[in-house]
Amino acid sequence: MPNTKFHLGYFTKFGKPTWALDSRKSVGENWPDGSYHIDLAKKLEAAKLDFILFEDTTVVADKFGGSMEMDLKHAVLAPKNDPLPLLPLMAYETSNIGLISTASTTFYEPFVLARLFSTLDSLTGGRVGWNIVTSSEINAAKNLGLDSLPPHAERYSIADEYVELAIKLWESWEEGALVADEKTGVYIDHTKVHTVDHVGEHFSCRGPLNSLRSPQTVPFLSQAGASDRGRGFAAKNAEMVIGLTAGGIEGMKEYRKDIRARAESMGRNPDDIKVIYLANGLHFTGSEPVVDEATSKRLEQAAFEYAVTMAASTMDVDFSQYDMDGPMDQNMTGGGHTSALDFVKQAGAQGATLRQVFSNGGRAEGGLDLTGTPEEVAEKMVDAMNEVGGDGILLEGGDLAADIDVITDEFVPALQRLGAVRTEYTGRTLRENMLEF
Repeated sequence: MPNTKFHLGYFTKFGKPTWALDSRKSVGENWPDGSYHIDLAKKLEAAKLDFILFEDTTVVADKFGGSMEMDLKHAVLAPKNDPLPLLPLMAYETSNIGLISTASTTFYEPFVLARLFSTLDSLTGGRVGWNIVTSSEINAAKNLGLDSLPPHAERYSIADEYVELAIKLWESWEEGALVADEKTGVYIDHTKVHTVDHVGEHFSCRGPLNSLRSPQTVPFLSQAGASDRGRGFAAKNAEMVIGLTAGGIEGMKEYRKDIRARAESMGRNPDDIKVIYLANGLHFTGSEPVVDEATSKRLEQAAFEYAVTMAASTMDVDFSQYDMDGPMDQNMTGGGHTSALDFVKQAGAQGATLRQVFSNGGRAEGGLDLTGTPEEVAEKMVDAMNEVGGDGILLEGGDLAADIDVITDEFVPALQRLGAVRTEYTGRTLRENMLEF
């Protein structure tokens, strides 16, 4: 029986790709001018990965201990640049690989975002995706002049209407509106451009966009829904849903089954939704630089500080106020990613301490074992995807930045030999490639 064929993506940021986790401290030094990411895109396209996905935030994190020290020391969330201007630069040096960027429904006006992504889709020849987030950092809200964030459930209600309006704007120009008829002197057929006249609970917009209909019309839509409300939003709106491997095979199966069932109940074809799993526990043996014991301990401590700083910001919890080595306080509350905090507390209920959780890089025990040589990891990944029936794997680039050549020259070819991932691009746009299988 042939192996399940699945998509392969790479998750990164437009900042220092790794610092705390890199013993050499040299990977991606030239990131600010974009040259590191342009070279990354060229390498990943040569290996035939489907897409690169950029996360984004607009804060210098200070939730942990009330200080920016740990964030800036380890380049966790800052410094980073806005990924959206980077995408056309990467597209100019490549021909096929998809380019997906995060943008928040809480901080962009719908018209501004719709026009921006329409422009990017045209500049990249139809290779752009939008990773939809609602944002959870209170300091990000304050940076945008807001005193607070709406409650978790309300942020998703706003996002539902936001996506509806954005799609109306993208579709406000019909196919064939551009005629450029020299005989009549008409550049745009005005009968094929329409106002949207949207008046809703959260937004009102006249429209239309003043930019051309782009190659994909609507950018490829991605979302990582983990909470019950987030899963509902993803099943309703997303074409690619990002889940975690934390629960192992059974957790991955449950997540995919739930997303597909929700989508079908909303009248969608579940096969039109690609469930992609973020594999943040992948480790290639034999490629590690040799370090002495002191350096090894320093890297372990740095990895812990990196993970707990990231978690404090995304979950909106100051973990420094809790005992790292004692029984976990089950009364911890936060205003950020509720599902992530639930996972930490569940680990605590099973006897784990905060130090143990975050020394594991925030990864769950019982997740996929993706450690070994490139060939061994490829076989493990294929076995897992055959059992889950899932649609793809998203490689966590932060941990793997130093191993990019191992990925492109050894790991992906091993997957290709197993018939599990693409060997050529067949579609013109990102959506066409993602819906190919």
